[in-house]
Order: sequence, then C-alpha cells, then structure tokens
Amino acid sequence: MDIRQFRRLHRTVAPIVLLPLTITVFTGVAYRLGRSWFGLSRDRVHILMSIHEGEYLGATLEPIYVLLNGLGLLWMLITGCVMVWQNLSRTDWFRQLTASKQETSGDR
Repeated sequence: MDIRQFRRLHRTVAPIVLLPLTITVFTGVAYRLGRSWFGLSRDRVHILMSIHEGEYLGATLEPIYVLLNGLGLLWMLITGCVMVWQNLSRTDWFRQLTASKQETSGDR
C-alpha cells in the first residue's frame, strides 16, 4: 500500500478517535493519580472510572465504546508506525545503516 493511502486513512480516522481517546487518557490518569498520590477513595473517583469505561452510555453501548476505542487506538498506532517506517526507510541514514549491516553479514 502506498504511503499516501496510509496518510489519507490515518487522517480520516484521526478526528473520529481523538476525542474518545483523549477522554480515556485523561480520566485514566486522573483516576490513578487521585488514588495513588492523593489517597482518594474509590467512591470519590468512581465518576472518573465511569467516564473512562463509558459506563454513561449504558450496558448495551459500553462494550461497543470500549471495543471501538481500542480498535481506533490500534489503527492509529499501526498506520502511524507504517508511515514512520516508510519515511525512515527513505532516509540516507537508514540506507547507510542497512548497507553496512549487509556488508558485515556478507563477510561471514
């Protein structure tokens, strides 16, 4: 697949997953810090975990929210890594590095 297609797909999905992933990150970090650093009880920070897990959507939509959030994160990571790898493999530094490795393995 061409890098332009990956960029287009990445750019299309990014705005959709940005808000849910941002909410998940902030509520997860706030929950953990509230419990660990500030000694807050579970009852005091339960609202953060409810938002983090999507409980406010109800029993039917909560697992779908979690699934789509996870799949969105994986999609962004995979397409982002592919784009980084494709860009990195085009650099002179990478070409020199792989050429020197091939020369050393060819000497054996």
